[in-house]
Amino acid sequence: MTSRDIVEKFLAFEKKHGHKEISNVSLIPENDPTLLYVNSGMFPLVPYLQGEPHPLGKRLTNVQRALRFFEDLDNVGETNRHTTAFHMLGNWSLGDYFKEEQLTWYFEFLVETLGLDIKKMYASIFAGDIDAPKDEESMEVLKRVFAKYGVSAKEGERIFAYGKKDNWWKRGEAVGELGGPDSEVFYYIGESGDGFGRNPVENQNDFLEIGNSVFMQYKKTETGWEELSQKNVDFGGGLERLALVLQNKRDIFETDNFWPIIEQVQIMSGKKYGVEKAHTKAMRVLADHMRSSVFMSMDGVLPSNREQGYILRRLLRRMTRAGMVLGIDAKVDLSPPLVGVVAETFSWLYPDLKNKQALIEKIFVEEESRFEKVLVTGKREVEKTLTVFTGNCGDLVDEAFNLYQSFGYPLEIFLEDVNDRGIEVDAEGFEIDFKAMIKKHQQMSREGASQKFKGGLADHSDEVIKYHTVTHLLHMALRQVLGAGIIQKGSNITKERLRFDFSYDRSLTDEQIEQVEGVIRNAISKKLPVGFEIMSKTAAEKVGALHAFDEKYGDEVKVYYIGEGLHDAISKEFCGGPHVNNTQELKSLSVYKQKSVGEGLQRVYARFEGLS
Repeated sequence: MTSRDIVEKFLAFEKKHGHKEISNVSLIPENDPTLLYVNSGMFPLVPYLQGEPHPLGKRLTNVQRALRFFEDLDNVGETNRHTTAFHMLGNWSLGDYFKEEQLTWYFEFLVETLGLDIKKMYASIFAGDIDAPKDEESMEVLKRVFAKYGVSAKEGERIFAYGKKDNWWKRGEAVGELGGPDSEVFYYIGESGDGFGRNPVENQNDFLEIGNSVFMQYKKTETGWEELSQKNVDFGGGLERLALVLQNKRDIFETDNFWPIIEQVQIMSGKKYGVEKAHTKAMRVLADHMRSSVFMSMDGVLPSNREQGYILRRLLRRMTRAGMVLGIDAKVDLSPPLVGVVAETFSWLYPDLKNKQALIEKIFVEEESRFEKVLVTGKREVEKTLTVFTGNCGDLVDEAFNLYQSFGYPLEIFLEDVNDRGIEVDAEGFEIDFKAMIKKHQQMSREGASQKFKGGLADHSDEVIKYHTVTHLLHMALRQVLGAGIIQKGSNITKERLRFDFSYDRSLTDEQIEQVEGVIRNAISKKLPVGFEIMSKTAAEKVGALHAFDEKYGDEVKVYYIGEGLHDAISKEFCGGPHVNNTQELKSLSVYKQKSVGEGLQRVYARFEGLS
């Protein structure tokens, strides 16, 4: 069964049970500084899981591309299942059905639609702790589900109870985050028997998680977790992992999601997959990183030294090093043949990808060229170091790390340089010390990132919701002062400020800024109600609701308006929310910074008055 078959069968099954399909959105999060990339299928649904009505109703489904970088990067290539990019099959209940329906339906999909062997299937539940009791309800549902297919399910044999580490899902640590117990489904992929009685967590090489139903019953508070009035279901199932099981593989890179790329790498390198460990690892790195990089570039990311662009640059340079391991001639562009394979392989899911292929190839080739220059520069630095080398291997490790951090100079090439000089080092010990330094640096980077990307819409704090509403007023005020040609091109909101990008070819004058701030103050002083209506996209456009023209919307949309009614509102925009109930809850806004961020594109930063 192909990956396309799996997706089509899943969406058809969900629609049969009343779910409406929502879009597969960009990897680049909009209006949320807490994430570098969309890392789960539920990302677009945060407001609705908080209680905002969704224009398509309470039952939703989709397939969503996602990326996990820091979590899985070091494992890519080392294992048969870790990847940076993946696709999540998802379904949601927004305060509608709950555990009984979710668990029953998913097993029905696995057994009756996909034809998986129930005897190789195992499940987990939350064991309970100080924040929430043991999930006995899911336990009883699972026992009935297994019995339906003729299997007796006892705890410790087919159903396993785990603690928070394994069976409690939360999106983040911020106050306001949703979370709750989850129930995972595992499939036995071992080489003998059906895995009966074995603990999946303790035997991870022989079991594969193929679905996780999160029961969002709780909300994070300052003191712990409190029960929600709206209980949600958030299900995610990895497409690539389901493909592994259904295509009878033990290696995710042998499925149709990766194998076409591996085949092209074999042609380019003259090496065979699965023969030598180093070559197999390098091929996995190439296949995974190329797929992830193409998806990033498809969504508009360019290589750089910052944020999303930095991650793309790291992946591209890791690919170049993997190509070196495979002996692929550095003078031959590595990217074009592989970009083409990814575009062809996923054209069924991303029809526009082929149209972007040529541009992506150009960007990747230019980055390869830059990295070649990095290697030349690095060689010069190595020569300087080795010329004055005094025999202290600790200094060599420091130098290798500095070159890696500063230039991306690969450790394996550094060791080759050392060997060429006739300097003897314990390569294994050297590598252990080097990796320890990297791990320490990565931990510091993660801690820094967790500070940088704190807050945002993820926590739905009162301050963030206020900034979300005043952003609409800012958009309205800019159009009133500068003209109706002003259109929003992006925004970013934290607890401390808002950032707003819009179409304009020059900086605002002091007088224009004062006028914009005045329009907003006036709207706040009128104590205008804030409401929404759900309507067809066509009807919303007819009443003048603004929206991003490069973003996909469903047939039904939610329009938030500021005023006594939709038709005479001072602001109306396509938006998921949430918002304040009345402008009197807001404070006056001060524009404190502005800059040009591209041709015909201006950015302003603003915060509520009284903040600094």
